[in-house]
Amino acid sequence: MEENIRILVVDDEDRIRRLLKMYLERENYEIEEAEDGERALEMALEREYDCILLDLMMPGMDGIEVCKNLRETKTTPVIMLTAKGEEVNRVQGFEVGTDDYIVKPFSPREVVLRVKALLRRSSKTSFIQTDAKAKDLIVYKHLTIDNDAHRVSADGIDVNLTPKEYELLYFLAKAPDKVFDREHLLKEVWHYEFFGDLRTVDTHVKRLREKLNKVSEDAARMIVTVWGVGYKFEVANE
Repeated sequence: MEENIRILVVDDEDRIRRLLKMYLERENYEIEEAEDGERALEMALEREYDCILLDLMMPGMDGIEVCKNLRETKTTPVIMLTAKGEEVNRVQGFEVGTDDYIVKPFSPREVVLRVKALLRRSSKTSFIQTDAKAKDLIVYKHLTIDNDAHRVSADGIDVNLTPKEYELLYFLAKAPDKVFDREHLLKEVWHYEFFGDLRTVDTHVKRLREKLNKVSEDAARMIVTVWGVGYKFEVANE
């Protein structure tokens, strides 16, 4: 089991927090709790967590606002906990940078599996095997993706991405010059059928470009919009 993994559980229901804490501690994860959005945001900004389980509907600051504010400065992986019938809110969650969501009522075992899957995809836990040679490496003139280390660099400078931003970039970069429509990207990058607002993809592409552009304009220009269709990763002939 992974050790020294710290997870923040955020829910206004004490019963749910206790249940999640019990199951996650069985995996030797270190669990901290917050019962409202304001406290959750304060803790998430002050401390480093490997994952945040975040309830969507809470009094005061809801999960959408927490994630939106968090994403201004941090890329901490976030799993949103939502109730049935809140699909519109889930779409908003993806747009502000949520990496996954779980619908209530949920199986605690499912939560554990989702957390493990997200930790595997996130940058922090992928450095466990630091002595292994990188075999999954994508190298272009202005952009390098080391998938074994879950690291992206543009013109030699590391770029901090959320798990979903990373997956989107990696998926596009694996197939240069191939055009993908938004429906296909939602299915492949979000890992399940997601019938929602296609702006989710647009929002992530915009955020990804902005982060790359801060380091390298050439790298940012590699993500190209194909009007009326979707997006592609374009490699200039140089």
